[in-house]
Parts: sequence; C-alpha cells; structure tokens
Amino acid sequence: MLRTGLALGLATTATGATVATSAAPAAAIPAGTDHVVLWNEALRYAFARTDMAPGPLTRRAAILNAALYDTVASLSSGYRPYLGTVSREPNFNYDVVSNIDAAARTVLPQIFPTVDFTAYYTEAAKYKPVGNPGPEGWSTSVGVAVAERILAARANDGSTNNTPYVESTAPGQWRQTGSGAPATPNWGGVTPWTLTSGSQFRPPLPGGFSSLTALLASPEYAAQVNEVKSLGAVNSTTRTAEQTRIAFFWANDVAGTYKPPGQLLRHTSILAFDRNLEVGAAARLYTMVALAMADAAIVAWDAKYRTAIDLWRPETAIRLADTDGNAATVADPTWQPLSVDRNGVRFSPPFPAYTSGHATFAGAWAGVMKRYFGTDNVTFRVDSVDPNEQQYRTYSTFSSAAVENARSRVYLGVHYQWDADFGVSSGDAVAARVVSRLS
Repeated sequence: MLRTGLALGLATTATGATVATSAAPAAAIPAGTDHVVLWNEALRYAFARTDMAPGPLTRRAAILNAALYDTVASLSSGYRPYLGTVSREPNFNYDVVSNIDAAARTVLPQIFPTVDFTAYYTEAAKYKPVGNPGPEGWSTSVGVAVAERILAARANDGSTNNTPYVESTAPGQWRQTGSGAPATPNWGGVTPWTLTSGSQFRPPLPGGFSSLTALLASPEYAAQVNEVKSLGAVNSTTRTAEQTRIAFFWANDVAGTYKPPGQLLRHTSILAFDRNLEVGAAARLYTMVALAMADAAIVAWDAKYRTAIDLWRPETAIRLADTDGNAATVADPTWQPLSVDRNGVRFSPPFPAYTSGHATFAGAWAGVMKRYFGTDNVTFRVDSVDPNEQQYRTYSTFSSAAVENARSRVYLGVHYQWDADFGVSSGDAVAARVVSRLS
C-alpha cells in the first residue's frame, strides 16, 4: 500500500501559504514510499533535469511503467500484461517489489544515461523481502527480463528519425518563432504503443477546412485568431487574473520543470496516494496513463507535422495578419504571447499549433482516469511547478481539469481554441484504446 506521502517539494511562503517548488531533490524521498510511486518520482526527477520535447519524455515514461507493470503481471494474478509475462526460474522465490526495483534499475540508466539516480537506488535498497527465499534464494530475474524485453521492443521504433523538416513561408504554415528549430518533427511516425498508426485518431484539419486558402479566408479562422490576440497577449486587458493563473498553472513548458507529461504523472501520483492503491493497482494506473500519453504524443505530432496544414502559431498569425488575405484580421508586428521562459523571454513552443500537445495529453489523462475509477466525478487537488504559478487547484471532475488545461493555452497566447478542442477529443479516443488494451 502507499505508506507515506510523496516527495512533493514544498515550501512555505512569508504569508504562510504552502506552494509547490520545482521538482523535489532526490534526497527528499520519504522513507517507505511505495516503489511504483518511487520510480515515477525518479522519472519526473529526470524529466526536470533533461530539457526534452514532450514526445521523447512520454516514450521514456511508457518504457519504465510498462516494465514495472509487466513485472507485476508476471508475478501476480489478475493483471492483463502489456507485452506478456515472463516465467520464474525454478528453485528461487520471487518478491514483487524487489523485481519492480530490478526492472526500474535496468530501464532508468538506459533511458536517462546522464541522470544520477543514486538517492532513489539507496531508498529502494532499504526494502528487504520477507519470508522464505527458496532453495536458491531470492531472484529478480523476472524484473530484469521484462525490462530488457520492453527496451528491445522499442529499440527500432522510429524515435531516432532525424529527417530535417522543411519549413514553408506560405501564409498559414508554421515557421520558427525564435524559440528554436522545429522539435521532433518526425514524432508522428513513431511506432505507437497501442494504436494501429499515428493517424488512427487524426482530427480533421483546423475548422474542418480542406485547404489552407479556404481556412485563412474564413470567418472561423478570424475568430480564432482574434480571440487569442485579445486573451493571450502579454499586455492583455481582457484576460482576467484568474485566467492568467490558469495559463501558468498548466504551462510547465520551460527547462527545469518536468514538462506537461510530468505534471500529469505527478497528478497521477496524487490520485494514487489519495486512493491508497496497492502496488499492482498503482502500476496498472501509471501504465495506462503513460501509454496513453505516449500514444497521444504520436497522434498530436502526426496532426502537427504530417497533414496538409502545419498551422502557424498565433504569434506568427497576428504579426503577419496582413498576409493572410482575411479582412477580419489586423496585423500587430509587436504582439507577444503571455508565455515566458525563466529568463523573461516571451516565446511560442517550437512546433506547429494544431493540435495542442497539452490538450491531447490532458484528454488522454482524463480519459484514463475516469475509466479507471469508473466515474468522472472525483474531487482532487493538484499542483504545478511552473515558475510563474506554483499554487494548488481543485477540480470536481477529471474532464473539467482537462478542459481547463486545454483552454489555458489560449490564455497563454500559444494556441487557438480549436487546437484545444480537437486535442482533448483525440486524447480521449487514445485513452479508450489503452484502457481496453489493459482491461
């Protein structure tokens, strides 16, 4: 069972309010933390120390959690494995927790070779199996074998495809915004975890338009642009203080945070702890979430880069509105989004707008959670490590959290509302597939 609280990384402000700080140092691990939670804490610790794009992070989360889960499924009854079970060796006894630890220690150095996990290994080593070790002693061969099989299955999954992306200068098409080269443009072609292809749940083109010309000329496009122009500007007079808090609560874009997938894994930890899930139940929940987000990343990046419209960010659309041919949009060459990095620089993430990765992850997370718990009506309190907004927020349904997460990107000035809407729906479709796979 989950015996202690989590490594929250908390601080007390001068006013006495408790806020979440940046990712907790490894030394802050509470003794006795459930080991599925422990290794997911280690995962987020690594996320915060490696400035990766969302897709590569979700892949690593799925590798780790699939290894933990298939280890549980191999040693316990009642769990449908992801890839399959591994047999025990004769004359040894097997302890689930020790094998979970062995799986994690096999995976983590492979997926994060530059991160020091010593503190987590030390904490895990405090656990000792109880009972008869068997004629040959205790064995961790199942955890190691499961982990090696998961790693081998993903060795040639297309995640290392570095084919350059050719940018377009055509109005409406994405181009760099100053935040870097296009990030992981081939991620939509990565082998999915549970889907038939990255395009299985591909949303329609923005607004349902079949061509870029029709899209840019439409009143729907103008409405989308003008909304984010007003609400998402750094100097907006229409965005409320609450909307600004929402924007930053869900942002977690900048280096040093554990990024959007890490935030949702953190929220999974909170729910797992609140519900006092047993180790096998926790492993199944984490794996559903991790697989759903990994496939959600593939679906979102398929929509971003592998369709006829690689939609430009609001920043570009607003500054170059005099090139879109739409009389209802007006150019503002000095417009800046609310989004800001740790150095105070305003930025838009370095990939096309449609669909929103945040929204797709949110839809996938909420879709898993409501199906796992059998209801959407769960009240929970969660946190953020974005440097601009580290307070807590409370939600009464998983869906309301997902919708707010998606909408936050409009307030932040980096997405249109249709990026949010179609991202959430695609993510939910992915979640249904994943839950079916492991049920």
